[in-house]
Amino acid sequence: MRKIVIALDGYSACGKSSTAKELARRLEYGYIDTGAMYRAVTHYFQEHNVSLSNPKEVEKALLNIEITFICHPQTGDNETFLNGLRVEDVIRSPKVSGQVSEVSTLKVVREAMVAQQRKMGKKKGIVMDGRDIGTVVFPDAELKVFMTADMEVRVGRRQKELLEKGQMVSLEEVRENLEKRDLIDTTREESPLRKADDAFVIDTTNIIFDQQVEQILNLANDKMIEHHHGEDIGL
Repeated sequence: MRKIVIALDGYSACGKSSTAKELARRLEYGYIDTGAMYRAVTHYFQEHNVSLSNPKEVEKALLNIEITFICHPQTGDNETFLNGLRVEDVIRSPKVSGQVSEVSTLKVVREAMVAQQRKMGKKKGIVMDGRDIGTVVFPDAELKVFMTADMEVRVGRRQKELLEKGQMVSLEEVRENLEKRDLIDTTREESPLRKADDAFVIDTTNIIFDQQVEQILNLANDKMIEHHHGEDIGL
C-alpha cells in the first residue's frame, strides 16, 4: 500500500500530539511534532534574549537553530533536540507555553520551520500535527483532520498533562494560557489556524483516546486504498 501524508490540525489540548504519535506507531510512519519545533525556537529565543521586535536579531538567531527528533518505534514517542541537546521537557514549561504563539506569528520563523517540515515530509509516510499543516505546509496531503474539543475538557487535559510532568499549574492559569493561544492562533496574519476545506472534523470532547485514534485510522486506510487504486488506473 502506498504511503500518504496525514495532516492533523486543531486547537491546543485536543489530543493532536498524542493521537499523531499513536497513529504513527500503528502505521509505522514517522511522526513530526511541529508544535515542538516552535516551542524549541521559543526556548532558544528566551535563553539567548532574542528580541522578537528586532527582525535582524530573529533572522540571525534562526541561522543557529537546528531541530531534530529521535523516534522510539515501540512507543511512538518523539524526543525533541535543539542543536543536539534534549529539550523535550523544558519546551513544555508554562514559560515557553506563554510565548510560543507569539513567536510562531513571526513570518520569518514560520518560513524557516515550514521549509524544514516540507523537507521532512518529501518521502511520505508521515503524520504531522500543528496549526497550519493541511492549509500551508502540506495543502496536498492525502488526509487532513481538524481536531477540536470544548474548552473545559481541554483545560482539564492540559493540567493533567502538566501534572504528569511534575508541573503544578492552576486550572485558571491553564485556561488563560489556552484562551490566549486560541486568540493568537486564529487571528494572526501569517498562517492562522483554520480548517482546510477538505479536512475531516474530529470533536474529541465526548470520546475516549482509542476512539479518536480508530476514527482517523479508518480514514487513513480509506485514503491509502483510494490513493493506491488511483495510481493503478493512472490517475
